[in-house]
Amino acid sequence: MDFKLSILIEVFPLLLQGAWVTLYLTLISISIGLVIGLILGVMRVSENVALRVFSLCYVEFFRGTPLLMQLVVIYYALPSLHPRLNLPAVAAGITGMSLNSGAYIAEIFRAGIQSISKGQMEAARSLGMTHLQAMWYVILPQAFRVSLPPLTNEFVALLKDSSLVSTLAVSELLRKGREIVAWKVNVFSPYAGVALLYLAMTLPMTKLARYLERRVSEGRV
Repeated sequence: MDFKLSILIEVFPLLLQGAWVTLYLTLISISIGLVIGLILGVMRVSENVALRVFSLCYVEFFRGTPLLMQLVVIYYALPSLHPRLNLPAVAAGITGMSLNSGAYIAEIFRAGIQSISKGQMEAARSLGMTHLQAMWYVILPQAFRVSLPPLTNEFVALLKDSSLVSTLAVSELLRKGREIVAWKVNVFSPYAGVALLYLAMTLPMTKLARYLERRVSEGRV
């Protein structure tokens, strides 16, 4: 075993820099993904067939193909179609992660919306609300509460998947660890630090998801 605590202590500030990049990528991507997912989730339960079909095709494509492939296509393939599609590595990473996350979040919101009793929509419509107003003011607030635990799990999954952005030469946590391994000619120490930082970021969110699941099941969220 080539683990050396002195090396881990020396390179830990550099790993923290990579961890901040990982968090930045994840927070921006999950925020954009929430908007995409909310729109697609509402479209999935829409009365308009065209909207339902479009949403279904989007979700199936981005859930059915690997995130790594999506990142490679956005960063390497799209510029061959038009020079303006040549995105910087960070922008390409955020774009791919956002589009991918939006597909999973759409399914989370769809399930949340469909878990609300149909009587809620009927009651809102009987009060004179349009379908869109009833969805926005009555259904979605309840669906969001139900969706909180799986949304938290999606954040954890996206944070771990952000390691794939290292293939675009973005110096997030895993890429920084690889660079340090080459610099220090030591494998175990840097990667131990990488694993510890991933755990430090994901464990609180995992515990939060479990807490929210209990609260939702008790009807207290």
